[in-house]
Amino acid sequence: MDPQTLAEASAAALWQDDQTTQKLGMTLERIAPGEAVMTMTLTGQMTNGHGTAHGGYLFTLADSAFAFACNSYGQVTVAQHCSVTYIAPGALGDRLTAHARELSRQGRSGIYDVTITREDGTVIAEFRGHSRSINRSFLSAEGSGAQTNREETQ
Repeated sequence: MDPQTLAEASAAALWQDDQTTQKLGMTLERIAPGEAVMTMTLTGQMTNGHGTAHGGYLFTLADSAFAFACNSYGQVTVAQHCSVTYIAPGALGDRLTAHARELSRQGRSGIYDVTITREDGTVIAEFRGHSRSINRSFLSAEGSGAQTNREETQ
């Protein structure tokens, strides 16, 4: 399977069980090896007491893009460490884009940067995630679906 096809199959398998990403109305706009672009529109439930985007929702958007990017190789990969810097506020109705890019992938470890922007191009947050792969694939032997091996996650 070529790298792009593997990334697409990995994203489809990951999306299948990702209830958080789906329930928050996120959309996977683009997937490639080590890269993902996700969007989300800020709703009233996602704003804080200041009337701006709650940081937890911004973190979740970035974390989801990070997850799709680092899992684009078919290997079960989890977050080892993440941090976020909030730069500018998001507002009710803003359509946000999180662009995750792989900086390094060596052995079982990876580093990914995610930039969140508003529609006008303003950067509102920068996220860095460190990943760690687990010695398990989540694709079937044919590469077309998720495996149902949940012992390691329970």
